[in-house]
Amino acid sequence: MVFAGGNGDAFRLAVQVARSRWFMFFASFLIMAASGATYIFGIYSSDLKTSLGYDQSTLNTLSFFKDLGANVGILSGLINGVAPPWVVLSIGAGMNLFSYLMIYLAITGRIARPAVWQMYLYICIGANSQSFVNTSSLVTSVKNFPESRGVVLGLLKGFVGLSGAIFNQLYFAIYGDDSKSLVLHMAWLPAAISIVFVHTIRIMEAASVPYKTSKPFYCFLYISIALATLLMVLIVVERLVSFSRSEYVIAAAIVLLLLFLPLAVVIKEELKILRQKKQALENPPPLSLTVEQPAITELQPPDPKQVPATTPPIIPTTLTTATTSPKKKSALSRLIDTLKPPERGEDYSILQALVSIDMVVLFLATICGVGGTLTAIDNMGQIGQSLGYSKRNISTFVSLISIWNYAGRVTAGFVPEIVLAKYKFPRPLALTLVLLLSCGGHLLIAFGVSQSLYVASVIVGFCFGAQWTLLFAIISEIFGLKYYSTLYNFGGVASPIGSYILNVRIAGHLYDRETAKQSNGLLRANGKDLTCIGVECYKLSFIIITAATVLGALVSLILVWRTRNFYKGDIYARYRAAAAEAENGAAMGTVSVAGTVGEEDKPISSEVAAANRDDNAVGRGNGVA
Repeated sequence: MVFAGGNGDAFRLAVQVARSRWFMFFASFLIMAASGATYIFGIYSSDLKTSLGYDQSTLNTLSFFKDLGANVGILSGLINGVAPPWVVLSIGAGMNLFSYLMIYLAITGRIARPAVWQMYLYICIGANSQSFVNTSSLVTSVKNFPESRGVVLGLLKGFVGLSGAIFNQLYFAIYGDDSKSLVLHMAWLPAAISIVFVHTIRIMEAASVPYKTSKPFYCFLYISIALATLLMVLIVVERLVSFSRSEYVIAAAIVLLLLFLPLAVVIKEELKILRQKKQALENPPPLSLTVEQPAITELQPPDPKQVPATTPPIIPTTLTTATTSPKKKSALSRLIDTLKPPERGEDYSILQALVSIDMVVLFLATICGVGGTLTAIDNMGQIGQSLGYSKRNISTFVSLISIWNYAGRVTAGFVPEIVLAKYKFPRPLALTLVLLLSCGGHLLIAFGVSQSLYVASVIVGFCFGAQWTLLFAIISEIFGLKYYSTLYNFGGVASPIGSYILNVRIAGHLYDRETAKQSNGLLRANGKDLTCIGVECYKLSFIIITAATVLGALVSLILVWRTRNFYKGDIYARYRAAAAEAENGAAMGTVSVAGTVGEEDKPISSEVAAANRDDNAVGRGNGVA
């Protein structure tokens, strides 16, 4: 029986689970699952517009500041580089609680109407708080599982993709259809989860967390797939049937059950480790003492005839300055030495990584790729409307994007990790293939093929999620983990840049131009924004986006070529060596004595020396050992 020893075993298991890195990973799941506030802006945006009297332009600007805060997390990365994870997690919780609480008080009229710039600041802080929370949990998890970073990134980013749908189910169960209360829900729930696990998220020593199997990761994967499937079914059913409050509560309870099911995997793994420890104590291996006695050679006195005559050393009387003082390097030489990067896979400094060609290439490819898919996601409502789809169909497109966003993140975490281990398939090449796949979704939108928007939603959502997982994994592999928290957030800056260029400057401008053409130069009539109808509304925009994405794929091939030899080698060798060294060090601290001569070995050494004369002394020596 597991707890045959009574409460002592149960307590020991509970303590071991709470201190384990598997439980830390589970806590990261919950934190990520609660970080979906930016994904449900559309639910409460109408309350912002009506309660505060905003026009559509102001609301769109508010949405831009939300995206800006969510994707510019360099500050959180810098703080995470010098402070423990609990500090970053606490800062994020405080920012989240403050910002969304202020927004809730504003839209419910409990405080005076804030100025527009204050609302921009509130929503930017609220979105940026998630970068603090995500950085602390995700970066810490990657450092605790360095040999499985792709899998870790895929799972955690997958839960971020599902977070919007999870938030939705909890919101309907707790508040019904009160979208203003949703903002209050966004304020307290993520902050509470972060505070509960504030000391669980921590970097753990390799020796204290032996890692022998990838089976738990696959268990987590299967559970997350079940959760995603359940959410997909609920989304479809809720679109077809009106749920009562009690039915929403039941649905939310099932969602929570699947969300906490990974805890059973954690307990199972730690129970296995606890059993192994008990077996080792109850049935210790036979102790063998191996003492290597050094060979003693008698030193003969040297022959007096062979001793050379001692001569005093010749000391030069003069020393020139040129031979004694090193030549000082110029400032330019010192700068070049500072920027000179180490070998790929070693720990780059922040400056070395930012100015490296690899980072520039990766950044440009991400601007083109993520910028294009994000444009499709942000405009999916208007795209569906222009092509004649109903509101219910448009809601289905948004749900498909959310679920397949999760699928892309998880697939890009597991599949490249497997093919990299088996076939040395470079991860940048997987990024190239994902970029080319996304072109298919863009072309389906551009030419408005009948009923093709369903397929386009699946492709765009999958590729959007996959690009993020691949981006963060490549950064960790090429530039090391020492400054990963900062470099991870720097990679996210590509998203708003790409979105501004392709979404605001291209798609938005061309949409307004086509709308004006259809309405004789007008964009508004009777106080309402006019809607563009037809394939031409987004045709040219997504042809340009497709061309930009193809350019991004070609740029990514440069990174594939530059890193081909790096990915042919064992990129995780240094982490395995460090773990093995730490594990061996821990083992040497136990009952092993073999061929070492230390302070505690001296009595044994004397008995062994006497063993050549008396066999009984050997017996006594073994007894001492």
